[in-house]
Amino acid sequence: MRTATLGPEERAASLAAMAERELDLLVVGAGVVGAGTALDAVTRGLSTGLVEARDWASGTSSRSSKLIHGGLRYLEMLDFALVREALKERGLLLERLAPHLVKPVPFLYPLQHKGWERLYAGSGVALYDVMSMARGHGRGLPLHRHLTRRHALRVAPALKKDALVGALQYYDAQMDDARYVATLVRTAAAYGAKIANRAQVTSFLREGERVVGARVQDAEGGGEYEIRAKQVVNATGVWTDDTQSMVGERGQFHVRASKGVHLVVPKDRIHSTTGLILRTEKSVLFVIPWGRHWIVGTTDTDWDLDKAHPAASSADIDYVLDHVNAVLAVPLTRDDVEGVYAGLRPLLAGESDATSKLSREHTVAHPVPGLVVVAGGKYTTYRVMAKDAVDAAVHGLDMRVAECVTEDIPLVGAEGYRALWNARARIAERTGLHVVRVEHLLNRFGSLTEEILELIAADPTLGEPLQSADDYLRAEIVYAASHEGARHLDDVLTRRTRISIETFDRGTRCAREAAELMAPVLGWDKEQIEREVEHYQKRVEAERESQRQPDDLTADAARLGAPDIVPR
Repeated sequence: MRTATLGPEERAASLAAMAERELDLLVVGAGVVGAGTALDAVTRGLSTGLVEARDWASGTSSRSSKLIHGGLRYLEMLDFALVREALKERGLLLERLAPHLVKPVPFLYPLQHKGWERLYAGSGVALYDVMSMARGHGRGLPLHRHLTRRHALRVAPALKKDALVGALQYYDAQMDDARYVATLVRTAAAYGAKIANRAQVTSFLREGERVVGARVQDAEGGGEYEIRAKQVVNATGVWTDDTQSMVGERGQFHVRASKGVHLVVPKDRIHSTTGLILRTEKSVLFVIPWGRHWIVGTTDTDWDLDKAHPAASSADIDYVLDHVNAVLAVPLTRDDVEGVYAGLRPLLAGESDATSKLSREHTVAHPVPGLVVVAGGKYTTYRVMAKDAVDAAVHGLDMRVAECVTEDIPLVGAEGYRALWNARARIAERTGLHVVRVEHLLNRFGSLTEEILELIAADPTLGEPLQSADDYLRAEIVYAASHEGARHLDDVLTRRTRISIETFDRGTRCAREAAELMAPVLGWDKEQIEREVEHYQKRVEAERESQRQPDDLTADAARLGAPDIVPR
């Protein structure tokens, strides 16, 4: 299979091709569900288009807890079907679809009561393991184990001695959510899907009651395109209700946004060899290993303000710090926080007022002829959501269409990954890179690492790390613009890499170097470089200011002080 390149030329060609000939299916929204829907459709033989108003995964799908998990807490809610489905998907991702991107991660659950809690929680974790094994896709992860308090403190010395009487340890999986979506998009493109970001749907095309396509504004070039399609899928997550309003329909369900805030702290601030999962009065709090960092979160509160840039307030940060410090021997302070990010979960509104009790199930509807809406769900089960959306769209097509095959379609970079991982020492010797750098590339790009190495071979300076973000090579910045569809500095520092949350300066010190690396690929002059750097710095300033505000309203107002990107 050829590798798809998503550079400026390919983007322009995709927009032109989508406008030239009627598609079988047009997908609106390139979060994980939209990207998964495009891959599902194109691998069934349908001519497929995918448009995204901003950047791949720029909404919810880049701001999650970075976990691929069955949802252990949903067992407690007796939602066995959701857990069973998610565990199957977790196994597929780990073993077959994306072993280069999805990795096992251990979690310690501290027990605070003797006797009954070990029996109660242990039974739940044992059932979790059994359900995983029963699906035939759980054998790659170790089984859970019971630990005494002494053993638990050896595994996680950061815990207060009086914070637990013992512990359970179990395994789930994690990934870089934005990188996963970018890889999913490239996989769909490799199979023939036409794809464009920074292409916003401004209205739907109608013939009578039927939706027959969409009018799309090119936010980069400024042109407008009419893209006709036999079926359109609305996969816009927390924007679902807004998109539905374009056809005068709210739809058969309502999506509510729940805000989740995460903090990123350096690895040395929490002394532990395992992640942690802690109960709170509302939900659970995770402490998740993340390279040279920890991700700590999350909150779960209703949000009805700006959807594009949800803001974390000072109260949100205090909430997370207070709850994690309840179990840490050496508490975290504000000075320990490198990065903060807030995301919105698209939850299907139900009877409960509390967002933590709203459904994580997904729903697919056909509100008007020619338009399918998919909403709700969770990241782990995106492939099932995509299948259901395409199945619904197929009913409106006057043609025979093959069944879903994405269970057997590895993402680009997966094929050959394990062989390259085994040869990483030889690759390091051949390229002159340290083996740790090669491992970093393989775990981000899989077998596509060879494309990065070709850039470095052509220009050895690209094999050097960024000066103020030395976890990343200069070649990764160039590659993001030339191959992965990055159009702006923000795309690279926030989503193609995680520099914006992994450095105390939030990426401002390397912004100019990164912009200058992107410039030749994207045709930027000096003025555009200045605009990109200035915009990024203003965005960081606005986020910092929002995080000093006491509540959602003031935080939202502060965050909106930075304008959105203006291309030229």
